[in-house]
Amino acid sequence: MNLLSNKFPTKELQMRDAAHHMHPFTSQAELGEKGARVITHANGVFVYDSEGEEILDAMAGLWCVNIGYGRHELAEVAARQMKELSYYNTFFQTTHVPAIELAEKLAELAPYDLNHVFFAGSGSEANDTNIRLVRHYWALKGKPNKSVIISRKNAYHGSSIGSGSLGGMSAMHDQGGMPIPDIYHINQPNWWSEGGEMSPEDFGLACAQELEEKIKFLGVDRVAAFIAEPVQGAGGVIVAPDTYWPEVQRICDNYGILLIADEVICGFGRTGNWFGSQTLNIKPDIMTIAKGLSSGYQPIGGSIVSDEIESVIAQDEFNHGYTYSSHPVAAAVALENLRIIEDENIIGHVSNNVAPYLKESWQGLCEHPLVGEAKIVGMMGSIALTPNKEIRAPFKSDAGTVGYICRERCFANKLIMRHVGDRMIISPPLVITESEIDLLIRRANKALDETMEKLVNQGLMSL
Repeated sequence: MNLLSNKFPTKELQMRDAAHHMHPFTSQAELGEKGARVITHANGVFVYDSEGEEILDAMAGLWCVNIGYGRHELAEVAARQMKELSYYNTFFQTTHVPAIELAEKLAELAPYDLNHVFFAGSGSEANDTNIRLVRHYWALKGKPNKSVIISRKNAYHGSSIGSGSLGGMSAMHDQGGMPIPDIYHINQPNWWSEGGEMSPEDFGLACAQELEEKIKFLGVDRVAAFIAEPVQGAGGVIVAPDTYWPEVQRICDNYGILLIADEVICGFGRTGNWFGSQTLNIKPDIMTIAKGLSSGYQPIGGSIVSDEIESVIAQDEFNHGYTYSSHPVAAAVALENLRIIEDENIIGHVSNNVAPYLKESWQGLCEHPLVGEAKIVGMMGSIALTPNKEIRAPFKSDAGTVGYICRERCFANKLIMRHVGDRMIISPPLVITESEIDLLIRRANKALDETMEKLVNQGLMSL
């Protein structure tokens, strides 16, 4: 069977999928009734389904296909590496060339003194690693009671027990016994929904100062680290007010608290720099990486740590690791992905061309009567849907009802745009062109028009 040419009817594929395939973050019974959308192939910024529809993927898969779909170079590198060394682990004082070269390259790209990499298979695994890293670090420094990690409500750091605990999503915490002990959460810097009568600047400072209050409440001798995404991704592309990050940095520096920047979404060009920490002037002690590291072509993640942390961890055996840590094929593909980003100046394409163009077009969506706010950093943006933008009013319906309606109208108009509650979010491949951005905005406007028509008919626009 030609993998690029599906020979099966959609209904048959949907039935087979429902019979055996369990989907993440999905109601299986509901999906079984509706039938999954079957994607058969992809190229550039477009994916194609089993009905032959060409759909503009404004989410780059799951925030990850930075260099776009269909790059044969990565397939060729993977095949070559599989033939040479398909797998070997890096336990037992062993290494291999792809792991060496990828760690070396990441040390070159990462800012400040972040020169050491512990590899994982995903961002979730990497954040699990971070929990153990920071706790072992403080234990080796003679402070074993410094085990608390502070995060933010509505943050996303993965979906394993450890990383899901770091995240602050209540729906996840309701299942499976999360959060684990010694994980605490403070409020997110979401001015649109939670700022009340405060100015964005005052609200940003107040949110940051909650970190200081929580450190004092728990005790400096107990707090090990603060973890946050430079821009909250899965939480709705929440961009903190400008006052927020400088105050967070001051607090972490003042109290000697490790700062973990979760760069799984923001890293590798999405914000117009290699890392979101550079865009927002954050100086982390650890960065979590994944997604854009290989543009999603292979599962790989990791923790990039500072010289100081590595020097302490190196004093003892770190009893931690994964079978697929430093997987040679994943590492080789990641290296080729980074080469393409550099050689084709994709970050320059973002910062100088398409990010400014997308920003102007995206912010223009605020002219739509359904859109109250448009936030964007680089190639990740969100719009807040509201029945009354003057007072930042929520809908009377359950949160997410309107967002889901809009998402379905996006799909009907051949556009993948995700909803988080009643916010719509995008993170298109970084290789998107200006004409493709025009197409994205046209389809988004049409979906918004159709959404508003449905809301009016259903009486959901009333306050």
